Order: sequence, then C-alpha cells, then structure tokens
Amino acid sequence: MPARPHRATAIAQTAAVPRWIYGAVLIAAGALSAGQAFAQDDTLITSHGYSYFGDLKYPADFAHLDYVNPDAPKGGEISEWAPGTFDSFNQYTRDGNVGALATLPYETMVTSTADDPTAVYCFLCTTMEYPASLDYVIFNVRHDITFSDGSPATAEDMRFTYDLFMEQGLPEFLAAFKGQITGVEVLDPYRIKYTFGADAPKRDRIGLAATFPLFSKADWESSGRRLDEAWDKPVLSTGPYQLDNFDLGRRIVYKLNPNYWGRDLPINVGRNNFDSLRIEYFADSDAAFEGFKAGEYTFRAENSSINWATGYDFPAINNGAVIKAELPNGNLSSGQSFIFNLRRDKFQDPKVREAIRLMFNFEWSNETLFYGLYARVTSFWGQSDMEATGAPTPAELAILQPLVDAGKLDASILTADAVMPPVSSTSQLDRGNLRAASALLDEAGWVAGSDGMRSKDGQTLRVEFLESSPAFDRVINPYVENLKRLGVDAVLNRVDPAQETERTRSGDWDIVTQSFGMSLEPGTELKQWYGSETADDSSRNLMALKDPGIDALIDIVVKADTVDDMKNGVRALDRALRAYGFWVPQWFKDVYTVAYYDQYEHPDTLPPYALGEMDFWWYNADKAAALKASGALR
Repeated sequence: MPARPHRATAIAQTAAVPRWIYGAVLIAAGALSAGQAFAQDDTLITSHGYSYFGDLKYPADFAHLDYVNPDAPKGGEISEWAPGTFDSFNQYTRDGNVGALATLPYETMVTSTADDPTAVYCFLCTTMEYPASLDYVIFNVRHDITFSDGSPATAEDMRFTYDLFMEQGLPEFLAAFKGQITGVEVLDPYRIKYTFGADAPKRDRIGLAATFPLFSKADWESSGRRLDEAWDKPVLSTGPYQLDNFDLGRRIVYKLNPNYWGRDLPINVGRNNFDSLRIEYFADSDAAFEGFKAGEYTFRAENSSINWATGYDFPAINNGAVIKAELPNGNLSSGQSFIFNLRRDKFQDPKVREAIRLMFNFEWSNETLFYGLYARVTSFWGQSDMEATGAPTPAELAILQPLVDAGKLDASILTADAVMPPVSSTSQLDRGNLRAASALLDEAGWVAGSDGMRSKDGQTLRVEFLESSPAFDRVINPYVENLKRLGVDAVLNRVDPAQETERTRSGDWDIVTQSFGMSLEPGTELKQWYGSETADDSSRNLMALKDPGIDALIDIVVKADTVDDMKNGVRALDRALRAYGFWVPQWFKDVYTVAYYDQYEHPDTLPPYALGEMDFWWYNADKAAALKASGALR
C-alpha cells in the first residue's frame, strides 16, 4: 500500500527552500523559516548564508557539498513516472493540473542543502547584508545570471517578481504573508533591499524575501500571461533544466541547458548530472509498475507495499538489470492521513470524528495488506524531538495554561497524554473499538434505526471517501465495511484525478487523503496549513480548520526566538492538533524503497534529508550500454 504519492507527482523530491507560495503542488522537505538570533542593535552582518539558531555547516569558501561526488560524470537520462494527467505548467496557482517538476526551471535567491536543513545559502546572490535587528536585508546579486535565452537577470527582475506575487499570488499565501515585507527597493542593477514590517516574525524574514522564483520582467510583460492562470509551458527562467518537449497528459521531458549560468558554482558541483529528465504519465500505479518492468521508465520510488513485497520477481530483477534497494530516509514522517471536511455539519462533533477514526484498523491493514512494512503516523512532527509525547511538560504547560484560562483550549489538554491513534486487534473488525464508536455516536445523537443505519434529525450519517488512486481500494474498502457495521452509510467514490482535484478544491467532499509536510523549523507557513485566515481558500488547510487555540499556538511558534521556545511551542501545537482530531493517521516508512535500472550510481553515503536521484545521482554510460546490448532497455 502506498505512502501516498503527491497528487501531482510520484517523484521523490530533494530538499529545497520552503515553497510557501506554491499552489496545487507542494515541495516541502525539511527546509527552513529563516531569521537570525543576534543582539538587537544596528550591527551590520554580511554573510554567504543564514541560519537563525546556529552556525552554518558550509563556510564561504566551500568547494562542494559534502554528500555529492564532485567528479560525477555528466550525461544520460533518468526517467520516472507520475500519476493521472496534467494540463498546466504553473505551480503558483490552483487552476489546472500542474505537470511534474513544474518549478524545476526556476531558481531563488537562496537555497538549502540536504544536510543542513535549517540554514540557507546564497544562490542568486553572492552575499546578504542585514542588521542584527533584521529590519531589512540587502542581497548582492550575482552579475553573471542569465535566463535561458541568454538575457541577463538583474535586481529589477527580482522586484518585478515580488510585485507580481503580491498582486496575483495565491489567496492562502497572501493571507499568511502579505504585509510582512513593507518595501522592495532596487539599489542598483545588482543590489536589492527588502524592508520588513515591525510585526513580521523575525525567523521568517530573510527566508520570505529570498523565496520568490526569478521571472524575467521583459518576457513576462510581452507575454500577457497572469500568475493566477494555467500556463501551457513554463515561463522564461534561469534554472539548469528547461522544458524540452511534452505530450499533453502523457510525457514531459526537461533538458539540461548547455549554457546554464550556474554550472560551476560550488553549490552545484556534482549536481545536475543528467542531460535530460523524463516523466512518463500513467493512469494508475498498476499500469505504471508494468511500464517500469517493460523499461518505459528507469527509476521507481516504490510506494506500494504489495508490489515491494511480492511484485519484484521479474526477469530484469532476477538477471540483475534492475536494482532493488532500501535507502535511508531521515525526513519527518509525512503526516499522511485521511482528513475530515470540517465544513460539513456532521463532522463538527468531535465524537463523530472519533467514532469514524476508531473504525480504521491499521494493525490489521499493516499485517494483512502492507506486509508489515509500515509504522503508524502518530504526530505532525514524527521522527523528531518536536513530537508531543505523554503528558505535557512544564514548559508546554506554561504555553497551554494561559490559552485554557482564556477559553481557547479545553482544560483536558493540561493533564491528558498526547492523543495517539487507536490500537486495534489483528481482526479486520475490532469489536472493542466498534462498541466504543457505537457509544460515541449514541452520545452524539446518531441513533441506529431498525435497518441498523444511524440517523439524526431525519438525516442518515453518510460518509464518502473521495479517491482517485486504485491502489487505495484495498485499504478503504475494509474501512468502509467496518463503518457500515457501525451503521454509517459509508462509500468509496473512486474518481479520475481531474475530478478529485476539482472536488477537493471546491470543498465538495467528506474525507480525502492529505499529507502534512512539516519543516524542521516551522514558521508562518503554519498558517497556510492550520490557520483560520486560510481555512476558506487553501490547498493545505483542506479540512478548513478554524480554531482560536490553534491560531494562538501558531503565533507562539512563529514568534519563538530560541530553539527551546520553538520546540516547546511546536510540541504544544502538535498536542493540540492531535487532540482536535480532524485526521485519521495513516502510515509511513523510514526508508526509501526504490528500484532502478542498473545504469545509475549515487554517493556511498546519502544525506539525511534527500534521496536526490535527479539531483546528485549520475549516469554510468558503460552500464547503460550493457543494458541495451542485453535487451533490458531499448
């Protein structure tokens, strides 16, 4: 069973700057909300990188990242798969179904690394200057940046991009971040200054100013396009890979720009090793797996436990043409879960949500369906020391008590252990949980009639699971059966990806699957995930969570000035989110399960926060020739 691929791509992602401004697709992998902890004076700091809570791993004169092979050969192609279809290349809107790797051509002022996830390093800039007060930041822009057509990039293009996002950016982004930057000034063609509002959270300031992709002002103004509309191709950009060709809904190919301006930057040494990146689209994961076995694409991040346990017994595996491997994954657990649409009156009652949650049997699913490969998601910050455990610590109580006193949180949070998912027996239907769920629905007024179905005020309790992936059928159908035993009119409605996208965006659903991609240094982006201000229009806060206690805890995390304060705030927030119960936690695994044709190689030691197959792996031409000679690949 999958650790669910993202709605737009099944491709494994590499660590990146936090993508606060993205729409339908998110690439959030252990990146930072930036700032710097210094004495509050006017001392001007000049640096090649930035970290709020600690020293930078890499000095200004570093030769290359520690986890790359600086001598990696260049050339060849790597290809992967994506589910469903696509009709747009604009990842900054929720219009259309965006194509895989749609942000690949774009670069930002700073970048993060896969081994220093709470720091950022100058990329489009050489250095940044800021006072200890963090009232502003000046980026000294590289003089040699060019767009893919050879035209130069300047600070004016960067100011234009910022203005564009402020005018046409996603409502959820603007709701969370608009007003934090009060001015953007081009000091000269290669210096740009961002001034911050007094209320802008300090840890977010530099990261926010540096996170906008670089667009060409001249190209944009001549095209007549808009940021809030679907695009039929990417816009002019500076990145190493550019769109080469595509077959709408079937294939996308990105090609390495031979004149890429940043090829020799130290941070790029040993990276961008492939000549081309190809994405093949398939209607579902079963068809995609057959395509992989047939050599239609060459690298597969396996997200199906049944495939991993039983499917890798085909000729290319047996003769060594395909490598099957488990590689380390140090990222936070994904927070993958079924979520409730809190817009629905029936889900306003926490007893109803808890009753439905009790009927999902992870233990039986893991043993019977998943071959024991998964662990249960328990926290939004799983696999980190920010996960809430047991009863609140004194530091957490100091945060929670004032909110309880103000009536923003229930007093039970002060004494209760952090909410954990219910544990079930290894029988599909756990009768103890069935009895507990029945009692909860009785208390909530949903009474079973003579036909066994539960109703209230003349309305039957109906729950629809909206899902586009056939791989989820074997998990959801037993869940549906358990709910029917409870008297709930539960159904699985499997739709095509376009329908799923449209209905999810419009709020026309009961239960869908969502992955909560948290960072190791959370900041204002939490408002996009859980804040009341984004509940009415968000691609992250899909459940439409509006809660004053959650909002207050988010503010505490955002304003935290020390590591301990931030971590204690996150633990308190994690505790409150889990107590709210808008999710049914699913599953995760702490390794990457991958298979690939034996023409790729990677560094002996992978970094903790990225698999990086499209970033710092490389192509072995001799091995590729042998595969073709044997007939394993065409």
